[in-house]
Amino acid sequence: MFVVHQVQQVLVLQFGDPKRVIKEPGLKFKLPLIQNTVDYDKRILDYDLPVEEIIASDQKRLVVDPFARYKILDPLKFYQTVRNENGIRNRLNSIIIAALRRVVGGVELSSLLTDKRQSIMSDIRDEVNREAQRFGIEVIDVRIRRADLPEANSLAIFDRMKSEREKEAREYRAQGQEASKRIRSIADRDKTVILANASKKGQILKGEGDSQSIKIYANAFKKDPEFFMFYRSMQAYKESLSDESTTMVLSPNSDFFKYFNNILRIPKKSKNY
Repeated sequence: MFVVHQVQQVLVLQFGDPKRVIKEPGLKFKLPLIQNTVDYDKRILDYDLPVEEIIASDQKRLVVDPFARYKILDPLKFYQTVRNENGIRNRLNSIIIAALRRVVGGVELSSLLTDKRQSIMSDIRDEVNREAQRFGIEVIDVRIRRADLPEANSLAIFDRMKSEREKEAREYRAQGQEASKRIRSIADRDKTVILANASKKGQILKGEGDSQSIKIYANAFKKDPEFFMFYRSMQAYKESLSDESTTMVLSPNSDFFKYFNNILRIPKKSKNY
């Protein structure tokens, strides 16, 4: 007597020859001494393949780390063809690598980096499954856990990417400098325009002020010419004699001193002024 567990399927052998397959769990019987059993797992099994280098259709190399998941459906066929898990893994290794080379070799490397990757892996799985059915198994899935470029290619791509990033950085800096010059040019132009307008406005205001001043002086002169001349002379004295270091050499008879020479000539302020 022997027990078949829920996750097991058993092949009964008699003198090494298969006699029956038991897939249902429970207590089972066999002939002692002349019969023995081989147990196989009913669950899905994983197989990690060695890292392999393959070449895409664009002649670019790729280092892949594939794995497969399979299930034993026919213990008798499995026993007759590969005997055990070590046997099936040796067969799967060659089948999967061959399928990878055929399918991936027909597409460009960039396809493995897009949504097409799922379709590519499905094609590989279907091809592997067709080959694996003769061993009594079903291949559930074939995947690539990792896909890297060879070290030499990785360094070359890194250098190229570095050069591209440096080129982009130079372009961005050049664009920034150009924008800076353009902004400065606009600012300088606006500054020149603003200063010119301010200067123009200042000249206009100064002209208006001078005109108004002349008008005031003219009106004052018309109203009382003698007092106006006296007032202007006083302003001249103030401006000329306010500095103690100033030395003036003039004739006493000069008109400049006419109000000093004859104090009685000082005019009285007009009532109209």
